[in-house]
Amino acid sequence: MEGIGLYIVIVIAAFVLLWLILYLVPIGLWFQALVSGVRISLLQLIFMRWRKVPPAVIVRAMIEAHKAGLQTIKRDQLEAHYLAGGHVERVVHALVSADKANIDLPFQMATAIDLAGRDVFEAVQMSVNPKVINTPPVTAVAKDGIQLIAKARVTVRANIKQLVGGAGEETVLARVGEGIVSSIGSSDSHKAVLENPDNISKVVLGKGLDAGTAFEILSIDIADIDIGKNIGAGLQIDQANADKNIAQAKAEERRAMAVALEQEMKAKAQEARAKVIEAEVKIPLAIADAFRSGNLGIMDYYRIKNIEADTDMRDSIAREGPDAEK
Repeated sequence: MEGIGLYIVIVIAAFVLLWLILYLVPIGLWFQALVSGVRISLLQLIFMRWRKVPPAVIVRAMIEAHKAGLQTIKRDQLEAHYLAGGHVERVVHALVSADKANIDLPFQMATAIDLAGRDVFEAVQMSVNPKVINTPPVTAVAKDGIQLIAKARVTVRANIKQLVGGAGEETVLARVGEGIVSSIGSSDSHKAVLENPDNISKVVLGKGLDAGTAFEILSIDIADIDIGKNIGAGLQIDQANADKNIAQAKAEERRAMAVALEQEMKAKAQEARAKVIEAEVKIPLAIADAFRSGNLGIMDYYRIKNIEADTDMRDSIAREGPDAEK
């Protein structure tokens, strides 16, 4: 029994040792590279393990590049790109696709695009097969006040040289929307826009909206135009209501000023009447004082009263005269 147990332990140890040797010494990958025409030493594969670089990724990428005729790609470049956090296989796929499509894409540019966070393989595919971007509904108002809602389809092609540092799809959509608003807003009538929607495309394309972006705009096609609200009429109604409210406020202000002036005049009239009454009250006192001082006699007083009565009678006759004639 002890001999059988020892034999089992030896077998397990042998399998573990064999697995460790095959892991550290990837003979299978070395043989695969050898039969594929890629020259790489077994020692370099072992060093990749120690450098925390997966040999399978590097070997497959080198085989793909070699079979595609890309002899300038070196192992050290692929390892450096992997250690920098890049996607080695995606970069090699993009280089192969670009070479087959006669697109000038150097290895340094491909790795820079990949490290910038963009999908370089998708960018190469977009250069071969342009992408169609649908814009959200763009609302604009023509000069006659009618609101139009337009939808456009923008056909773009990736600009490989502008992928690093170039603006994305959001910028292209924003610029196209701005161009549509400007084109519709400069139209005299919404009917002209509905009759010739291709004018919008011509105007927008002439603005060079793809400058500084990672794309090249090939065409802008107006997919749909709907009529919205009559913004001009609504603004006129709002303006009329505002003018009416202003006029009412000014009229109320003038009425309040008139009421205040009337109250002021009434106050002044009451003040004048009060002064007259005060003066009339002083007359008897003055007459009494004149009697005491001898400046006024009884006959003079009666004579003044007769004059006052005569004056009152004449005034009464003058007021009642025209009424009597009527």
